[in-house]
Amino acid sequence: MASITEKSYETTPAINVAFIGLGVMGFPMAGHLARAGHQVCVYNRTTAKAESWAAEFGGSWAPTPAQASKDADAVFCCVGNDDDLRSVVLGETGAFNGMKPGAVFVDHTTASADVARELYQLAKEKQLEFIDAPVSGGQAGAVNGVLTVMCGGEPAVFDKIQAVAKPYSRAITLLGEPGAGQLAKMVNQICIAGLVQGLSEAIAFGERAGLDMYAVLDVIGKGAAQSWQMDNRGKTMIENKFDFGFAVDWMRKDLGLVLDEAKRNGALLPVTALVDQFYAEVQQKGGHRWDTSSLISRLKP
Repeated sequence: MASITEKSYETTPAINVAFIGLGVMGFPMAGHLARAGHQVCVYNRTTAKAESWAAEFGGSWAPTPAQASKDADAVFCCVGNDDDLRSVVLGETGAFNGMKPGAVFVDHTTASADVARELYQLAKEKQLEFIDAPVSGGQAGAVNGVLTVMCGGEPAVFDKIQAVAKPYSRAITLLGEPGAGQLAKMVNQICIAGLVQGLSEAIAFGERAGLDMYAVLDVIGKGAAQSWQMDNRGKTMIENKFDFGFAVDWMRKDLGLVLDEAKRNGALLPVTALVDQFYAEVQQKGGHRWDTSSLISRLKP
């Protein structure tokens, strides 16, 4: 079975690109770049995954980030966290050591705003360009090529990569200077945390009250309570199905970034901090890889 959904792509000049990190997001994102006509060389810590990608999409793979990046006009990256990011960017085998002057590094990792600013400065010193560009839309968004991309960086650099990233994007927007993309992703996760908790409480309440919650969600989903979470996760929450989408472990990582940033900027996030602890309880129940909608599992007998 193909790992990406077929779609039509806007015609843009083909360029050499590298993609570093072939997890549940990176594998399909790199696939869309290849299907759109770009020459793609991939790197993944597990070589077998890189070989599998190259076999499916006809691109090439390299044994280090530096080697994958050496001919690329743009290098895309999607790894786990700040430390993972530094490990594939810095050092002798890192992407920055292989990239040619003027090439653009586009980081799709959800990481801290601090590491985005740090890598932007290091890129400048090496005559490279850097854009922080975390994404929203989860695995399904990557597979279907409809991610929302939140970018921080210089407008002229953003203009260089906007069209290149469109094969896997529904919207790609520059929101400010380096780090702004990561801060926007934090805003996104704050919104999701509160919404999922509210939806969990609503469903649990309705079930206790003896209502047919399928019917209730169908009705209120046509009014002011409607949300993406309700449309896409409401019924599966009723059915206690949590085996898809964005994992609790990843959400806790993201909310950790949010709460750290809030300590620095003074933002008050009482609900977000509480929901973060609720996710910790889900982890303690063994739900590390459950979808974030598993918050409702705390509220059911």
